[in-house]
This record gives sequence, C-alpha cells and structure tokens, in this order.
Amino acid sequence: MNVVAPRVRYNARSHVGLKRKVNEDSVLALPEQNIWVVSDGMGGHEAGDFASRLITDMIATIEPELTATDRMHALRHAIQKAHSVIRAEADARGVATIGATVASLMLANGHFVGLWAGDSRIYRLHDGAIQMLTADHSLVAPLVESGHMTWDEAEHHPQSNAITRAVGVGDELELDKVRGTVEPGDRFLVCSDGLTKYATFKMIEDVMSTEPLETVVDRLLQIALDGGGADNISVIVVDVT
Repeated sequence: MNVVAPRVRYNARSHVGLKRKVNEDSVLALPEQNIWVVSDGMGGHEAGDFASRLITDMIATIEPELTATDRMHALRHAIQKAHSVIRAEADARGVATIGATVASLMLANGHFVGLWAGDSRIYRLHDGAIQMLTADHSLVAPLVESGHMTWDEAEHHPQSNAITRAVGVGDELELDKVRGTVEPGDRFLVCSDGLTKYATFKMIEDVMSTEPLETVVDRLLQIALDGGGADNISVIVVDVT
C-alpha cells in the first residue's frame, strides 16, 4: 500500500507595525525541512533585531536531508548555539542584555514538535477549535496557570511584556517542547506578541476558521494594526492538507 504524505502549504509575513522604526522580529520558513520560526527581539534592549536575525540564520543552516529525529536535534542545537553567540556579542558590545524570543514549529512523519522560549506563540486550529500549544514564559503566566485570569486577560496586565526566558539571556537556555500528532485539515499559527496583544482567542479562531491561506495572514496582521500596531507583528500560518 502506498502512503501519501500530507501536503503542507504556508503563508508568512512580518510587519514593523505603526509605532516602531525598526522591525526586531524575524520570520523563517524552511518548507523543505518543514520548519517555521518566529523570533522577537527583546524591546528596550540593544540590538534585538540582531538577536532575532541570528536565531533564524542559525536555524536556516539545517540540512533538509536529515532524518526527523536528527532535524529536531539540529533545531534545538541551532537555538542553543544562537544563545551562546548572542551572549558573547553582548559581552563584546559591553551591554547587559541582548535577547530574543523564539517559537519554532517542525512537522515530520505525521507529528508536530514545537520548541520555544519567551512569549511568541504556536497555536493549532483542530476540528474548528483553536488551541494554544505553547505557554508564555512571562511574569503573568503563573496567574493564568493558577486560574486567576485567561491568556486574553493577561495581555492587558501591566506586566504583560515582562518575559522570564529568552535566547541570549542567562547562563543556560531552557527550551520548552510540545509535541503531538497532525491530521489533515490542521492549521498552525506561529506568531509574535505583536499579534496576540490585539487578537483574542476568539478573533484568532474566527479568522483561522474562515480565511483561505492566501488571505489569512493579512487578515491577522490587519487586526493588530487596527488595534494600534504598537509592536512589530509577525505571523506564519501552516496548513496541512
């Protein structure tokens, strides 16, 4: 019996937003490797754009011929290597901190794997319902996890932008991982917090459920811009057909 691998299509965009002069986000699409990445340079720190771009550049060197297991290890290694290089760059520049979040999605053999640090997110639309696959590394995250507020409510907390983990920050980088099975019809969203500051779960679910791949990314970007666009906005949507 011939097994037909699911076909994957994607759309990706990054927008500087309405208030920032520099886009410190970086997006990466590696369809041959089935890897997609969003990295958000830390606002208020030196050279966040350098940090986010370094992370995506490191990941872009992963060979497409690797087995799924080796590819996942290479993804983790690339992010860890970026962590070391960013820390060395901060020392060389004589600044306290250079850093960036990372949210990376890899598909292989009917499964997905997500690796992340910070508050960039990965969602999945499955059977018409949106699921947040990641959990922010932020000061407000414990309030959500303890049931005191929802992720939507956390976006309006005074400390919503305070993250507790990032690539380039601290001696050791701890990456969290999520994995699961993929079914035809699944749709994934990888994004920076420039989107989720303005787009609620319901908004994301509605757009992801109704918009075709050709327009879904623009529609999500427009929600953030209409809401104020105070941050850089990066969006990748991946369809499993």
